[in-house]
Amino acid sequence: MRIELLHIDDCPNTAKALEQVEAALAALGRDDVPVQLRLIESVAETAGTGFAGSPTITADGADIFPDGAPSGDLACRIYPTPGGYAGVPTVDQVKEALKNHGL
Repeated sequence: MRIELLHIDDCPNTAKALEQVEAALAALGRDDVPVQLRLIESVAETAGTGFAGSPTITADGADIFPDGAPSGDLACRIYPTPGGYAGVPTVDQVKEALKNHGL
């Protein structure tokens, strides 16, 4: 499985999202799966990526949180979490989403 973290330059949530994904993978016993960072620098680069704002987490090219609408803008993304809207999903949300994508 290929895990990518799609982000824009200077996204304030990239590092935290990477931490959350790596923690979720470790909790699932899959810390052998690398997380690839993919910098999105133009709207044209979003084509076919499932990019729904920064950061977007994909598994084999599909957004693991498909409720996010694909974005034609280089903008930040917000996630609904149990504690309210946030710039990144919780570790538990990432774990569930990865399990739903076959990890």
